[in-house]
Amino acid sequence: MKVRSNAKLGVALLGALVVAVSLPMSVVAQDRAQTTEAEEEDSAQPVNDTWITTKVKADLMATSDVPGTEIGVETVNGTVKLSGAVDSKAKADKAVAVAKKIKGVKSVDASALTVAKAHK
Repeated sequence: MKVRSNAKLGVALLGALVVAVSLPMSVVAQDRAQTTEAEEEDSAQPVNDTWITTKVKADLMATSDVPGTEIGVETVNGTVKLSGAVDSKAKADKAVAVAKKIKGVKSVDASALTVAKAHK
C-alpha cells in the first residue's frame, strides 16, 4: 500500500511540475507573438507616443555613431523632441534621420539637440 501511495504522489508531483513549467512558457510565447505583430509594418494597431519614444530611443541606442545615451527623447502627438548634446552636426543629423524613420512620427524637433565640441 505504501509503495502505491508514493507512486501516486510521484505522479501527482510530476504532473504539477509539468503544468508549472509549461504555463510560463505559453505566456512568453503569446507575449512574443504579440510583440512580433506590433512590430510589423502593416499592423492595424494604433501607434502611441510612448511606443514612439521607446522605439526612437532604442533605435538611437542601436545606431552606430549616435550617442543614444546622451540624447533625450520626448513625444507629444507624434512630434518627437530630441534634446541633449552631441559632438558633431553629422551625429545630430543622423539622430534626426533615425527618429523620422519611425512609424507614427509626424515631425522631429531637434532645436534642443546641441552640438558641443568634444573634450580632448
